[in-house]
Amino acid sequence: MTETQICRIMIVDDHDMVRMGLKTYLMLEPKFKVVAEAGSGEEALRLLETGLPDGPPDLVLMDLMMPGMDGVETTRRVIEAFPAMRIVLLTSFLEDEKVVAAVEAGAVSYVLKTVSSEELVYALNGALRGMPVMTSDVSQALTRGLRQRSAQGVDEGLTEREKEVLLLIAEGRANKEIAEELHISIKTVKTHVSNLLMKCEMEDRTQLAVYAHRKGWVKA
Repeated sequence: MTETQICRIMIVDDHDMVRMGLKTYLMLEPKFKVVAEAGSGEEALRLLETGLPDGPPDLVLMDLMMPGMDGVETTRRVIEAFPAMRIVLLTSFLEDEKVVAAVEAGAVSYVLKTVSSEELVYALNGALRGMPVMTSDVSQALTRGLRQRSAQGVDEGLTEREKEVLLLIAEGRANKEIAEELHISIKTVKTHVSNLLMKCEMEDRTQLAVYAHRKGWVKA
C-alpha cells in the first residue's frame, strides 16, 4: 500500500458505542476509511467470507474480549482464510498469556484501549507495513508470557505451523520452497520466520536450524 492509498478498515467490537467512537475518530483521518463493522467474531467471519462490495478490508481493528468467539480465535480463523490480512487487537486488559496468544494467532499488534489517538494511528500505520507496534507494557507482557511458556516446557509457545516452518528451515529450505511445501504465501512464511526468531530469541535462520537440532526435533 502506498502513502496515498486509502486504508480500508473493519471494526469488530461487541459494544455499539465503542464501534461508533472508533468509527467517528477514524473518519477524521484522511488515510482511513471504515468499510465494515461487526458486533462479534462470528459476524466478522461471515462478512469476510461473504465478501464486501469492494473486496476485503486492508486491516481489522478488533476487540480482544468478546462473547462467543473472542478476538484471539477470530484472528486465528481470519488469518487462516486471509493470510495477508492485518489485524490489530484492542483491549482493556493486559494479560501475559493473552498477549502471547494474540501473537501466535497472527495479530500484528496488541494495543491497550488506554493509548492515545496518536498511538493508535501509529499502530495502525505500522500494521499496514507489517510492523508490530506495542507499548512497553505490552512488550514486557509478551516477554514474560514467552518466558513462562518456556519454563513450563511448552516449546517456547510455538504454534504447529511455526514448528512446521522451523523443521523445514532446519532442512535448509528457502522461503519459496517452504511456501510451496505448506501451500501458503511467501509473505506468510516470512511472518512465521519473524515470529520464530522473536520467540526463540535467535538472530538468523542458521541459529534457528541449530536450535531445532538441539531440541531433537529434526530426525537424523
